[in-house]
Amino acid sequence: MKAKFTSWIEGLKQAKEKNLILSFALIFLAVFSVNAQQTISGSVSSKEGPIPGASIAIKGTSKGVAADSKGQFSISNVTSNNVLVISSIGYASKEITVGNQTVFNITLDTDAQSLNEVVVIGYGSQKKKDLTGAVVSISSVDFQKGNIVTPDQLVAGKVAGVQITSNGGAPGAGSTIRIRSGSSLNANNDPLIVIDGVPLDNNGITGAANALSFINPNDIESFNVLKDASATAIYGSRASNGVILITTKKGKKGDDIKVSVSSVASSAQARAYVDVLSAADFTSIINSKGTAAQKALLGKSSTDWQREIYRNAISIDNNVSITGSIKNMPVRASVGYLNQNGILKTSNMDRISTSIGVSPSFLNNSLKVDLNLKSSIINNHFANQGAIGTAVGFDPTQAVTGSEFGGYFEWLDPATKKPNSLGPKNPVALLNLQNDHSTVKRTIANAVFDYKMPFLPELRANANIAIDKSSSEGSIYIPAGIANSYDRGGKDGSYSQSKDNKTFEFYLNYVKNIGMHKVDIMGGYSYQDFLRENTDLDKNVAGTVFNNTFYKTQNTLVSFYGRANYTLNDKYLLTFTLRNDGSSRFSPENRWGVFPSAAAAWKISEEFKNSEVISDLKLRLGWGVTGQQDVFSDYPYLARYTTSEPNAQYQLGSTFSNTLRPEGYDANIKWEQTTTKNIGLDFGFKKIGITGSIDVYQKETKDLLSVIPVPAGSNLTNQILTNVGNLENKGVEISLNFNPIHTARVNWDFGVNATYNESNITNLTKVKDPTYQGILVGGISGGVGNTIQIHSLGYAPYTFFVYQQVYDKSGKPIEGLYVDRNGDGKISSDDRYRYQSPNSKYFLGASSNLSIDDFSFGFVLRANLGNYMYNNINSNNGVYRAATNGNNFLSNLVPNVYDSGFNNTQYFSDYYIQNASFLRVDNINFGYNLNRLLKAKKYNAQLSLNVQNAFILTKYQGLDPEVGGGIDNNMYPRPRTISLGLQVNF
Repeated sequence: MKAKFTSWIEGLKQAKEKNLILSFALIFLAVFSVNAQQTISGSVSSKEGPIPGASIAIKGTSKGVAADSKGQFSISNVTSNNVLVISSIGYASKEITVGNQTVFNITLDTDAQSLNEVVVIGYGSQKKKDLTGAVVSISSVDFQKGNIVTPDQLVAGKVAGVQITSNGGAPGAGSTIRIRSGSSLNANNDPLIVIDGVPLDNNGITGAANALSFINPNDIESFNVLKDASATAIYGSRASNGVILITTKKGKKGDDIKVSVSSVASSAQARAYVDVLSAADFTSIINSKGTAAQKALLGKSSTDWQREIYRNAISIDNNVSITGSIKNMPVRASVGYLNQNGILKTSNMDRISTSIGVSPSFLNNSLKVDLNLKSSIINNHFANQGAIGTAVGFDPTQAVTGSEFGGYFEWLDPATKKPNSLGPKNPVALLNLQNDHSTVKRTIANAVFDYKMPFLPELRANANIAIDKSSSEGSIYIPAGIANSYDRGGKDGSYSQSKDNKTFEFYLNYVKNIGMHKVDIMGGYSYQDFLRENTDLDKNVAGTVFNNTFYKTQNTLVSFYGRANYTLNDKYLLTFTLRNDGSSRFSPENRWGVFPSAAAAWKISEEFKNSEVISDLKLRLGWGVTGQQDVFSDYPYLARYTTSEPNAQYQLGSTFSNTLRPEGYDANIKWEQTTTKNIGLDFGFKKIGITGSIDVYQKETKDLLSVIPVPAGSNLTNQILTNVGNLENKGVEISLNFNPIHTARVNWDFGVNATYNESNITNLTKVKDPTYQGILVGGISGGVGNTIQIHSLGYAPYTFFVYQQVYDKSGKPIEGLYVDRNGDGKISSDDRYRYQSPNSKYFLGASSNLSIDDFSFGFVLRANLGNYMYNNINSNNGVYRAATNGNNFLSNLVPNVYDSGFNNTQYFSDYYIQNASFLRVDNINFGYNLNRLLKAKKYNAQLSLNVQNAFILTKYQGLDPEVGGGIDNNMYPRPRTISLGLQVNF
């Protein structure tokens, strides 16, 4: 196995080298192309007349002119392949390929008319101006740039009300996405993600760091985020946490075939390290506080263990796409190769992705077909992330190598001279002596048929047939005879999973204009089936089996839905939706749930049609109910029996047999329901180039799907998933977009968004109980079963539950002394109190893009305000006893030990609850168009330089203030990544 691992690494290196050579060869093939030049002329106007000063620029170059007082222009030395960008403040920009044309009479629409842009919504599309719900669309132009590996990273910080927090810096690591905060305590809080009409399974894929890592971000055209219930209720039971509609890039009818080649090379390094004691300082503490035996354990080296496990990680991301039309049929095909190394040694992700989209039309365009196929193969090598925490606490006086147990220094039991089972293991050995890898394949494919009835052209039928299949195989190998797995004789484990998800949807849509009235009625049926099989084999190197399991599980959703849109005089809008969902996860008596919504909008701007100031002004009102059934079990209402583990068998005579263990269940479990109210205002102003929106919302969830303790003997478990409690979220969202400069040479776009959100548990018991403390959650490292958070009535979920620390006159905490908050004269668990929340109430985003001639510069930043963190690293490694624990090994400390002076652990002190507000510069990007430098005629070439996770401003004492869940316990660090990219389009 070790030889196989070495061969695998060498294969990756060779593939990387070949891929780099191939990519850059393809890119520079276009450099020597030439094309004839010509002079073009024309005029720019609107419906009201000429537009003096309008900008006419050659896309990707510094060349451009401004229209004269009559709106006329002329540009020389233009090639047929050039693209004209025509723009003016207060008007929608337009792009035109020059081709063989020499005279252009161009008409620009006003900003109000640009609202005719079509936005994808649930089961269809609408003009932006006709939306009644809270819907935000982000196109590829506004995506984050750089070494973007997974789709969720594209829109971080871009949308008000949407928090995207990466789960760490591991290759392919995903993000936690929250739209207007979570709606549940224990059910899934992730939004529904729909890709080209295919609703994805929210559950992860075994062997993959992130289920979305299979989608190549370079294939994505737009994100549409549905935030309120009037927009999401059409998806019913899967929409309580919002919906994200991802549309991939397509070919366009009539376009010439275009080829795009891009390559990005990145270097990632640790932004910082956890501050720990040096070998000299650690030695001083042991010599002053340790026993003679503990002093004898000190080594003679000076090892920085964090620098031993981290590295500068080189990654490459290469992509080739072909887009256009063949015989008037739109097509697009792409292939991508990504090799991403993690900064934690041995971690790696290797992905090959392909995407094909074909959109033919038949029967005089009455039948439109959209065929999509996306497929990826990912090879992962997972580093043992236990090395991260171990490196923080490992004795800095010891050398990396040294013992016969794998060739690395390890703590030994002085009596047996074998690895100390209680001691930490060498962090470098944890990485180098474990081979944990997986191969995962995923295919998402669908065929959409849209047929306009010839006998009734206002009526069309739409059918969507889709599959989402994945298979994964993985293995974990740890040699026998090394410290990490000494007692069990090493590890030779394997696992597999196959998922087969199917979707069939059909709807009829009738659209009719009758004078000043417009009706748009849709009704349909949906079937979704989720089937998965898992195996897990755990044995040691000698073949002794510790666990061998197989299970197959399935859940099905059947739905009927409808929507009616009514427009009066293109000014007053009404929307009604209704969805009836049936879930196999609930009993027949509770299986079906009905989810309605209603919304209204008033286009106030229609009252000022001739206004020279207002381009858009629309008031929106929305109300709706969505459901939730996405829990961690497919059969929570059924009595179930689980086979016992191999080490928990029952002896009958001389035979040992597995037992069947009954599981707890709630036969009456039912839908969780969330009611949302929303009021919004969209606005735009012509001459100053400002657009934006304001939304105020309230979400109330009842019959929460919660895991709660149950009295002994009342069920077959001590905790059960059931319906109990209510949760409220309320907040305000503001988005502003500015275009203060817009000329032929200079363009500046700037956007900001701000969100206020407050969560509050309004009920937590089926029967009112004022003495009920709440549900303890938030497990921490240290002790057994310790928790630091609580769900309590009247507080935010996951509020910290701690003792109030007492300080001396100098401000230093007094060890073991807490405030007697209930005044009973003693300190007990009754004196713990609820203090601060890990979730911020305010979060902000800002982005800027400035282009001057051939240069461009942009940035994206985010800020969270009012969030707090439990510093579990300080509470574990910031006490003197952690260094000299009495178990024949030593552990390093963090400098916080000097501040606290604690000898023993004080896990539940509010001293460790720290303000984690921050401002993070997510992305800084520079671009340079190479066309003029290379004298390119038939292609466009763009050079880019990006810095991701550039820097962060915070008062938090730990490594990173942005940790999901609010408990900082040695997360895989987010690296700072510098990327150099080259893209050529021809």
